[in-house]
Amino acid sequence: MALRGCGRWALRASALRGGSGRRHRGHGADTPQHGALRAALRKIIDREINPFVDKWEEEGQFPAHKVFKTLGQAGFLGVDKPTEYGGMGLDFSYNIAVAEELGRIRCGGIPMAIGVQAGMATPALTRFGSDELRKQFLAPTIAGDFVACLGISEAGAGSDVASIKTTAVKRGDEYVINGGKMWTTSGCQADWMCLLANTSEGPPHRNKSLICLPMNLHGIHIAKKIDKLGMRSSDTAQIFFEDVRVPCKNLIGEEGMGFTYQMLQFQEERLWGVATVLTPLETIIQETIEYTRQRKAFDRSVLHNQVVHFRLAELATELELLRSLLYRTVALYVEGNDVTKFASMAKLKAGRLAREVTDSCLQFWGGMGFTSEVLVSRFYRDLRLMSIGGGTDETMLSIICKFMETLPSK
Repeated sequence: MALRGCGRWALRASALRGGSGRRHRGHGADTPQHGALRAALRKIIDREINPFVDKWEEEGQFPAHKVFKTLGQAGFLGVDKPTEYGGMGLDFSYNIAVAEELGRIRCGGIPMAIGVQAGMATPALTRFGSDELRKQFLAPTIAGDFVACLGISEAGAGSDVASIKTTAVKRGDEYVINGGKMWTTSGCQADWMCLLANTSEGPPHRNKSLICLPMNLHGIHIAKKIDKLGMRSSDTAQIFFEDVRVPCKNLIGEEGMGFTYQMLQFQEERLWGVATVLTPLETIIQETIEYTRQRKAFDRSVLHNQVVHFRLAELATELELLRSLLYRTVALYVEGNDVTKFASMAKLKAGRLAREVTDSCLQFWGGMGFTSEVLVSRFYRDLRLMSIGGGTDETMLSIICKFMETLPSK
């Protein structure tokens, strides 16, 4: 398999399914076909991304249009999207393979931004958007010509999506939007936003709609780029809307269905997030093994201490258990099952394991672990977001309890 320069990935969907047209049935996102996809992406990461990560981390922003165009030309921004809009038409497990391979990028911010582009701002548009909207917004997003962002969270409404205050009031054939969004990944560079807003005065779960919002419209104000603890190479914006007018035809699907669409979208987002932490955690464990093996303390290697090599063995075991849960969940999802419970469990475990691995490994690096010169300190900061973004640990626990029928009724 080869990349045609910076062109599309050479193996097409028909080849991945095998000559008979039947999909290869393997375990989760780990078949030879998934491996071929990963290998092609790895070449781009090694050549076009990792050599520049340290520079982008220092600058506090990576060039999204440039990076996304490279990924888009190779087909990696629409792996599971319809071929008629430039996607590859593969199932969601291939998207997860891409997410896991993106973990080879030596920071958390860029994989997160790619995730917004490929799997968080576009699922509802793909499923429910009109053909016109998909041609206008989805196709150029898959190609890497547009940078997309997702407008859900607000200053007073993070995991509690039902409490958002942004409004989109219909006036004639336009919506007039007022309010604001917080924690908007790629918001400083985005060409359009998948916006969730209140379009009526009805019940909070039935009064919201998703709207494709061009970011160059009058009345959109990027208030600031937020200075964050981690994910520093990914720009995160606070954005305000003041009488922003957008055509009603930019509505995704049905009016009032936005909350439902977003909840469906969250499952893919959470599974993507889990996939992106597997490789960094594996890398950190391996780099810690290598460092503690050569680092001496009291006339022997640090790794020789039982507390160190036993702890690393525990963490590696936990990581493989998380991988198995992810692959099982993805396989069920591809078959059409509701995986809300398992996706929530995987998201919860990923956030907590990310904290355990990075904290334990940083400790074994000693003073070096407290510097910005080693990867473990960067991921210690970056992966802390896993327990917050896309639904907090506490939100995941509440969802799991609902399925277990142990959550107290209101």
